[in-house]
Amino acid sequence: MNSREKGKRGEREFAKVCRDNGYDCRRGQQYSGVEGEDVIGLPGIHIEVKRVERLNIEDAMSQSKRDAKEGELPIVAHRKNNCEWLITMKAADWFEIYREWEAGKEMEG
Repeated sequence: MNSREKGKRGEREFAKVCRDNGYDCRRGQQYSGVEGEDVIGLPGIHIEVKRVERLNIEDAMSQSKRDAKEGELPIVAHRKNNCEWLITMKAADWFEIYREWEAGKEMEG
């Protein structure tokens, strides 16, 4: 399978993971060589999907940061064959999300 087809398949797979978790996501459209988001449907998140055995995570994260619109958190969703999906993001963004989660837990209790 060529890498372009494997990339498309990975984007469809991750969009399904999002849908299975209750989010209306689908593969982004990329026409005429113009790159866009790999998966759309998570407001405020720019998703770069990589479905490869050997990932240069720094390059993938740089691509996600470069392509993210202002106000979007860039992430890389990635997996190898026979492995689960992983999400990589900047630590500062993870702590921002964690603080929001923690604040919500404090309001509950």
